[in-house]
Amino acid sequence: MTTEDTTRYAPEHSPRLPWSELVPDVYRAMVRLDTAARKGLDPKLLELVKIRASQLNHCAFCLDMHSKDALAQGESVERVVQLGAWEESAHFYTEKELAALALTETVTVLTEGFVPDEVYERAAKHFEEAELAQLIAAITVINAWNRFGVTFRLVPGHYQPGQHG
Repeated sequence: MTTEDTTRYAPEHSPRLPWSELVPDVYRAMVRLDTAARKGLDPKLLELVKIRASQLNHCAFCLDMHSKDALAQGESVERVVQLGAWEESAHFYTEKELAALALTETVTVLTEGFVPDEVYERAAKHFEEAELAQLIAAITVINAWNRFGVTFRLVPGHYQPGQHG
């Protein structure tokens, strides 16, 4: 005897505006900025940073995208799942990744007013200056993408790994 799944999920919402079509120059500039910001960074580290910033900003669209991209690149489900509690799950990450995650949090959540010296110095120990500048650029760019995603209510669930530039 088989049972059919009759679970009813909430209806999918619609995006507020097709922003990339309405301001294509801005969208293309963001794609170019994203491409420039990722240069020289480890792709797996970059996805961890993007996922963590997206968690903090509650961007479901970006969480969907970057979790799928991370898994497609060979990242473990366990490390992706544990990002929400990375400080309690530090043993899943390298010291360099932990420094990047701490920096991601302070750059993303600026309500305290600034990036603390100890967080910056921790990251500076693990990244050469040029790589650190790239990392900060990448964190800044994912925060901008998150703001577009959250404001325009972009719909998660339809992204296939590798779809973006």
